[in-house]
Amino acid sequence: MSMNLKERANNFFKSLNKWRLAHLSDRQFMLILAIPTGFLAGLSAVIIKFLTHTIRDFFFYIRTLESHFDLMFFVLPAIGILLTIIVIRYVIRRDVGHGIPGLLYALSRNKGIVKPYTTFASIITSALTVGFGGSAGLEGPSVSTGGSIGSNIGQVLKLSQKQINVLIGMGGASALAAIFQAPITGVIFAMEVFMIDISMTALVPIIVSAFVAILTSYLFLGRAIEYEITIAESFIPSNSLYYVGLGLVVGLVSAYFMRVYFGVGKQFSKFSNPWLRFIIAAFGLGALIFVFPSLYGEGYETINAALNGKSDLILFNTIFEPFSNNIWIVILIFVAIILCKAFATSLTFAAGGVGGTFAPALFLGAMTGMVYALVVNNLGIGSLDVSKFALVGMSGVIAGMLHAPLTGIFLIAEITNGYSLMVPLMIVSALSLAVNRMFFKESIYTRSIAEKGVKVSFNKNETILNMMTSDNLIETNFTTIRPEQTLGDLVKVIASSTRNIFPVVAENGDFEGHILFDDVRSFMFDTSLYGTSVEDIMVYPEYIINYDETIESIVQKFEKSHKYNIVIVDHGKYLGYISRANVFTAYQATLKEISAE
Repeated sequence: MSMNLKERANNFFKSLNKWRLAHLSDRQFMLILAIPTGFLAGLSAVIIKFLTHTIRDFFFYIRTLESHFDLMFFVLPAIGILLTIIVIRYVIRRDVGHGIPGLLYALSRNKGIVKPYTTFASIITSALTVGFGGSAGLEGPSVSTGGSIGSNIGQVLKLSQKQINVLIGMGGASALAAIFQAPITGVIFAMEVFMIDISMTALVPIIVSAFVAILTSYLFLGRAIEYEITIAESFIPSNSLYYVGLGLVVGLVSAYFMRVYFGVGKQFSKFSNPWLRFIIAAFGLGALIFVFPSLYGEGYETINAALNGKSDLILFNTIFEPFSNNIWIVILIFVAIILCKAFATSLTFAAGGVGGTFAPALFLGAMTGMVYALVVNNLGIGSLDVSKFALVGMSGVIAGMLHAPLTGIFLIAEITNGYSLMVPLMIVSALSLAVNRMFFKESIYTRSIAEKGVKVSFNKNETILNMMTSDNLIETNFTTIRPEQTLGDLVKVIASSTRNIFPVVAENGDFEGHILFDDVRSFMFDTSLYGTSVEDIMVYPEYIINYDETIESIVQKFEKSHKYNIVIVDHGKYLGYISRANVFTAYQATLKEISAE
């Protein structure tokens, strides 16, 4: 029965492809696909948001009824992460990851192919993690789900890599647009973070899908305002130096977060026992949230308090409330919260939780901007609007961590109607990015997969090279010879071979060296030398390609060596040769496949 359904589905899509090739251009077809992609990606963002907030609101409601509920802050995140681990291990049974890095990997190395289970895995796991108080965000999982939906639509319809890449951009843009109800931000995010080559062929469908996603979000959520602030007053030029200072500070904060994030992850990766890792990380997370309840979940309440300059709300109903009248103690507490947020998010992931780093970046930006303004005001060296600086700080940390300044600028401008602050948003975002780049050449997303040996670049040549793999470049039609054989045996091999390189391979498959035809041409017909051992004639090449090397590294070896063929081995075992011509041909084919036009 299942086979019949599968066959019917395959036949349907074959018929659909035949029809659309006959009646629709690729541009028209991608515009049509923008509608279901935008709707499904937008719906997935709505579902993630609804599930998470339902769980969170339930526990917050209990808190209003139970005076000692704060003790549960110590336990709830661990429960949520434990449920997440159980779902991953026993229901999904596959690695879920934290979203956006996985999509970047698919774009860079896997021709945009994303597994079908990723279209729902992040919805369930991130809702459990964040809803129960894990200190992470929903944006990364939402974008991951949206991009996965786009990829799988492309796979089902048997589309090209170029079209699948655009669909991933559509899904990612739509999900982000829906979760923030910020369409321009979604489109720019897709351009800055995902896309290789933006043209009207790709841009128009992404805009359409983001528009559909926004309508979907409005349909189910209404006009949901996450950040309740509107900036009406225009930019004050005399505050420019203060914004310069803020840009430097938030740049350092973004770098600090990334340093802690990757450092904690590296330390916990050394634990061979996942349950021990869960216990230690969950205990640390619970302790941090118990001391600083503002670290619970996404932290939108804290962000809104900072944006409205209501610092007292952040300490309300916490152990620090008695100190709320002493501004310098309050500032020190806020600095501690900023420093601890990086550890709280890192421990959430180390324990096994699923979430994103987008919301933590907004949290850090708002808190840092607020603290910066409070320090300046209370030192008597300025009179700054705390709300404005908290708002602009959010843009700065996003720009620094994501290496996506336009995303930071337009996100803040859209969600808060803060277009009047466009100049300070630009100043702070640019400086923050510059400072972060002094410490990290990659963004928090690209660094996550760079540590796995996969480089993501937005230089077109590098991107194409990263998409290529050595598997389909290996030539194996070289006749091998054993090291213990003789020149006489080699002459027989040469007579029956069409190649001019003869790899010397041991019985166990180890590559020992090779013999070049030009090196033996002058004496190969001297029969008195036919007893000479191959081992005495062979040479070991200066350049060797390892199987796990990137194509970029392989190209560099061809450039340095000026060779036309280089041997490739896997842990010393002979595999074959890669030719300069094959690399160039594969490059041209990949370029044609992903070109925007």
